[in-house]
Amino acid sequence: MDLLTILFAVVLSLGTTSAATLGVVQTEGGRVQGKNIPLGLFRSVDVFKGIPFAAKPEILEKPKPHPGWSGVLKATKFASRCMQISVLQTSSFGSEDCLYLNIWVPHGREVSSNLPVMIWFYGGGFMVGGSMGANFLNNYLYSGQEIADRGNVIVVSVGYRVGTLGFLSTGDSDLPGNYGLWDQHASIAWVHRNIRAFGGDPENITLFGESAGGASVSFQSLTPHNKGLVRRAISQSGVAFCPWAMNKDPHKVALQVAEKVGCPTDDRMAACLKSTDAKTLTMAAPRIVQGSPDAPGVLHLTLSPVVDGDFLPDQPANLFHNSADIDYLVGVNNHDGHLFTAQDVPSLSKDKTTPVEDIRRLLASYTKEFGQAGLDVAFAEYTSTWESSPSQDSIKKAGVDIGTDYIFLIPTQTAIYLHADNSKSGRTFSYLLNEPSLMAGPGKPYNDWVGSDHADDLQFVFGKPFVTPKAYADRHRDLSSYMIAYWTNFARTGNPNQGNLKVPVSWPEFTRSGHQFLEINAKMNESSVGQEMRLRFVRLWTSTLPSLQSDGVTHAQ
Repeated sequence: MDLLTILFAVVLSLGTTSAATLGVVQTEGGRVQGKNIPLGLFRSVDVFKGIPFAAKPEILEKPKPHPGWSGVLKATKFASRCMQISVLQTSSFGSEDCLYLNIWVPHGREVSSNLPVMIWFYGGGFMVGGSMGANFLNNYLYSGQEIADRGNVIVVSVGYRVGTLGFLSTGDSDLPGNYGLWDQHASIAWVHRNIRAFGGDPENITLFGESAGGASVSFQSLTPHNKGLVRRAISQSGVAFCPWAMNKDPHKVALQVAEKVGCPTDDRMAACLKSTDAKTLTMAAPRIVQGSPDAPGVLHLTLSPVVDGDFLPDQPANLFHNSADIDYLVGVNNHDGHLFTAQDVPSLSKDKTTPVEDIRRLLASYTKEFGQAGLDVAFAEYTSTWESSPSQDSIKKAGVDIGTDYIFLIPTQTAIYLHADNSKSGRTFSYLLNEPSLMAGPGKPYNDWVGSDHADDLQFVFGKPFVTPKAYADRHRDLSSYMIAYWTNFARTGNPNQGNLKVPVSWPEFTRSGHQFLEINAKMNESSVGQEMRLRFVRLWTSTLPSLQSDGVTHAQ
């Protein structure tokens, strides 16, 4: 071997042998030991998988404290994800015993201490999802390693119950529901009590999540039960106001489930449901059906959080005083609705012709409560920039915009305005991700103009372009580094511009007067700062259409 090779080997071995590690950690339930992964010279990450934060939950009951264990728990394998229906809805998988969390702790030369903590909640429409191991084709999407290492923060991912076991409710005290939200709350409280032993700062906890996980973050910031536990929150493509995020008529769903499993539908229903086998209950969930323009699929997600008088003592709009001191970073993808709208209106796909009538029918479904007048006003607004004989691109884009606005963007803007209006010390930051889709372009399945679809943000936040470099271009690594910088700076200081990592553009706070937001993509510059995101359409949905409805009510009297 030449001298250079020997020197390099020595340096490498120094780096790995000197890498700091926590070793065995004492938690309230007992001692745990994870695995230390060297990441180069004087950098490593300790990974703990499958630490229980609550006991195995009883069916349709709140979680209870874990009894603890003796000896050292080897936290090196993921737990099972929470029991849920399969993609084809023909079987179930996962476990009832699923209230576990995973922790990534980065170290330099010294063992870390007092690091910001970020707790991740996965999406999946409150029906499916998990952060325990492979999500897709052996690819573990929610590994906290890149965020932890690059941002020098602790990342925690948790399991919470979904589907019937997580959200079935009779709408009263018999089965109040929200069990999945209570699981999340139990994980937050556990982290607050135990994270100091892992080198984390219990007074600097940031929640983050996407889709149903983003809505979960929204609910966790609004409940009075997290007072003093949560410092900051990040909602990606999901807030409490999304049309799929709350069930207004849970009793109806409970009746359907009871009938499916053979329970009586009178005052014995709750007791019978609680004594039903978990798999049977899971399979009795209302089916997620293929949507159509007249019955969009997203309106069929009926197992979701409810106003229960406890976790959510009131409608979300009336709970923003609880988040007045929580910093909130929130946004959507510019084509978040594409995934759903392309299912409801199959003609939106690349090589098909979309009739204008399909778009009108979709809009009619979303504006049903505002009647014919509402549909006419909304249709005029969405087609106002069309050519006299509109191109296919114009028609299809309108369809995707309608879906994006209704399912994600307008509800998110509502949450942003309310947070800013009610904040005391809490700051508000708003974003729009508009990176072109990796699935768009010549020879690819999506129309050329498709931007960031639902869930496109995840790969960048979790650093996938660095983990699997061959699947991405340099621009994607740039974008991933920007998002990790903004997210972890925000977790550290409450300001996405200030922290350990440099950012490409200064992100202004969203204020009651300025309404500023940041457009995030790989080619950011000064013009990436915008104002009053889609204000015409925000006004349409939050002011114009509801005023028509109230007019209609007065006429009907």
